[in-house]
Amino acid sequence: MLRMELANIIKPDDLERAQRLYNPVSDGRFSAFLVRLGLVSERDLAEHFAAQYQLPRWQGDEAQLALLDVAALPEVSLRFLRQHKVFPYGWQSAAEREATQGEPLPLLQVVLADPEDRYVVDALSYACEAQVAVSIGLASDIDELLERYYGQGRSAMGSLVESIGESGDVVEDVEHLKDLASEAPVIRLVNLLIQRAVERRASDIHIEPFENRLKVRYRVDGVLQDSEAPPVSSTAAVISRIKIMARLNIAERRLPQDGRIMMRVQGQELDLRVSTVPTSFGESVVMRLLQRETVRFDFASLGMDEATRARFRQLLDRPHGVVLVTGPTGSGKTTTLYTALSALNTSERKIITVEDPVEYQLEGINQIQVKPAIGLDFAQALRSIVRQDPDVIMIGEMRDLETCRIAIQSALTGHLVLSTLHTNSAAASITRLLDMGVEDYLLVSTINAILAQRLVRRLDPALSEAYEPLPEVTERYQLQRYAHGQPIRLYRPRAGLAAGEGYLGRCAITELLVLSDSLRKLVMQRADASLLEQEARRQGMLTLYEDGLRLALQGVTTLDEVLRITYDGSEG
Repeated sequence: MLRMELANIIKPDDLERAQRLYNPVSDGRFSAFLVRLGLVSERDLAEHFAAQYQLPRWQGDEAQLALLDVAALPEVSLRFLRQHKVFPYGWQSAAEREATQGEPLPLLQVVLADPEDRYVVDALSYACEAQVAVSIGLASDIDELLERYYGQGRSAMGSLVESIGESGDVVEDVEHLKDLASEAPVIRLVNLLIQRAVERRASDIHIEPFENRLKVRYRVDGVLQDSEAPPVSSTAAVISRIKIMARLNIAERRLPQDGRIMMRVQGQELDLRVSTVPTSFGESVVMRLLQRETVRFDFASLGMDEATRARFRQLLDRPHGVVLVTGPTGSGKTTTLYTALSALNTSERKIITVEDPVEYQLEGINQIQVKPAIGLDFAQALRSIVRQDPDVIMIGEMRDLETCRIAIQSALTGHLVLSTLHTNSAAASITRLLDMGVEDYLLVSTINAILAQRLVRRLDPALSEAYEPLPEVTERYQLQRYAHGQPIRLYRPRAGLAAGEGYLGRCAITELLVLSDSLRKLVMQRADASLLEQEARRQGMLTLYEDGLRLALQGVTTLDEVLRITYDGSEG
């Protein structure tokens, strides 16, 4: 029955292949076998079981675990618990049983990974002379809980680290480095770091060596979070393993390197961009996770309001000119450009992109990866592609004056050019281009619009609550201007949640500056960014800060999140 129901979360071809390979004698539980093959994640499997059997999901109640007294629980073989992935964590109190008109027998509370096997529950019930209340949890979480409360207290990572052994402070021999990185515990350790990133929905993994420790942090919804890390003695082995996976030179530790890892983790196709830079105590590694199968390129999912979406689409329908997307690194500029390209991608248009790197493959679009080592930079690629008769050109980034001039010349000769720029606001992009040396008359002739954006964390509707802000807060941030006569309500994560909880994903806040005749006159007069912004606001542009307040009053995000990203004390 399980195999038929899993067709909802696993591709039919993958499920059929798994059924052919599965051996119940040697492979254990079918669900665990699917996880080992990487066809499904533990989290998706747990959600499936919880929905299928209408059982609660175990969320890891640390307050309850803090009161856990293993001695008060029935004596059950640790081998049995590990084999069947089950963790007993308490008895339902007499008061709770009376309140729920419960069973005459005591009620044992357990976390179980796979409820398919009724033998586990029946065996526990018989051995403990109790009814059993089941919650569904992740197999990896159950392993850690069993080790923590029934074993020697080691985590999954700790167990792997013990197998690595001491590698010393410095490993100079390249062959020895290769040997270390090829050992099974190191391979499993690096895979565990990546697996945890997927489970946490992280966008980046930061591995940073310091004098007395190796630090691992995950960026979740734009905020870095510390995580359990291997000991500093394993630094060389771990970093060498990552470099081998990314096909980098493990002997070169003095220069930055960039690479790529393609792998399948928990049923998802992952593309990891790997960057290494030398630091005082070794190489710092950052891996950016791109999940190709789950990414969506549509303007609604970006968080744009309907008016901005409609105006931006009108700008994309123009046959020529330049549309810029600006913001700092990690603000979602590339995703916005890919969304624009997806909207423009029709059989009547030829689209060519020049990128560094190519993050996602788009069907029907010619994408060029720049390679500076052989002389193929943005400017060189642009000179060639204008002879390819494109209708739309996307340039990964306006990095220098030469690239800017070729892009502007392309717009003057009838092409629509999309690109990014690193500036703090839309108006600042104009002054940035002027500072780079682009002539003002060329700017006003070609720039159609500039979209500035940031990413803010979305509130999880199930874990958020509304509240009425203090009058001082309403007055200070002038919230009444954006409430449109409605009662002023802000939103926040529910009380009692740990720091960082209560958010689920991110969305964009934007400001769209469209060059009007009056703005073009100001550009020709070399007006500064503040004057340009004042004129754009007079014509109806919402700044990043104002758009953020709009989302905060709608309950999409929190006021604190908007202020963290945008507020400089000058608004209002």
